[in-house]
Amino acid sequence: MKTSWRTASMVASAAAVLALTTACGQETAPPATGQNVGATAAAGDYGTIGSGAGQAGGAQASASPSGTAGELNVSTNAELGKVVTDNLGLTLYRFDQDTAEPPATNCEDDCAKTWPPVPADDATAGEGIDKALLGSVTRADGSKQLTVGGWPAYRYVKDVNAGDVKGQGVGGKWYALTPEGKKAQAADRPGLATREDAKLGEIVVDKDGMTVYRFMKDEAWPKPVSACTGACLEKWPAVSPVDFVDTEGIQKKGYMTFTRPDGADQQTINCWPIYTFAGDKAPGDTNGQGVGGTWYAVRPDGKPVGATEK
Repeated sequence: MKTSWRTASMVASAAAVLALTTACGQETAPPATGQNVGATAAAGDYGTIGSGAGQAGGAQASASPSGTAGELNVSTNAELGKVVTDNLGLTLYRFDQDTAEPPATNCEDDCAKTWPPVPADDATAGEGIDKALLGSVTRADGSKQLTVGGWPAYRYVKDVNAGDVKGQGVGGKWYALTPEGKKAQAADRPGLATREDAKLGEIVVDKDGMTVYRFMKDEAWPKPVSACTGACLEKWPAVSPVDFVDTEGIQKKGYMTFTRPDGADQQTINCWPIYTFAGDKAPGDTNGQGVGGTWYAVRPDGKPVGATEK
């Protein structure tokens, strides 16, 4: 992401204040109080996700992570910054349900199959790693697990290439480890932006990198109407208002909010209501694409990916 997007957007916002209209098909902007998107994927289980999209650069490491850690190193990820990797370049993660003071692990059984604990026995500090921050914790089976800054370290079975970070944000509980043992976090990003998906092309994502969708049973003209109510919203959370100055690459025409029957305000793109999908567990997931033949990822102009407009 270009670091200048917010500065440019704030300049543009001054002009946008000239007029706000509510009719679809015209250039509009939501109230200036809007900040963020609505709920992203709920914190579900620990690893039954679809196609998480991490950085897939580097040589293929292994279909199943090595049982040893070897020399730990620091790798720089384009979105997350510096993260800890093992001797194969595989990213190491921490689990929010663990503790660091004192170190304790709460990932056992099936969880440990999806998130293999990193053995402490042969782990050494490579360049950029503070040896004093490395330690170990004894697991229930008596084995020693590596800790970084007190946090038990894991790999993720879906990371198969050096540099993959497909485990980042899974279930809202798993995060890549920084060299200090903290959670790696993406740099400040727009509330709504676009990314290039290998299969779908350019699609809209929220500030957490989660895919944004359209429901083909909704209406846009003469005014937005959402057909997703009740239990539907549990699976497809409505995107809350996002100020247009907090977007990047999104079409301005028809960018507006509307009030749902339950009184909540929802964002639209080109007047079409937009949502995220609870079945997407990690940034880059597109598990909602084509669901029921009615849900599709959204392009920056509000058109659905792979579906015919009404």
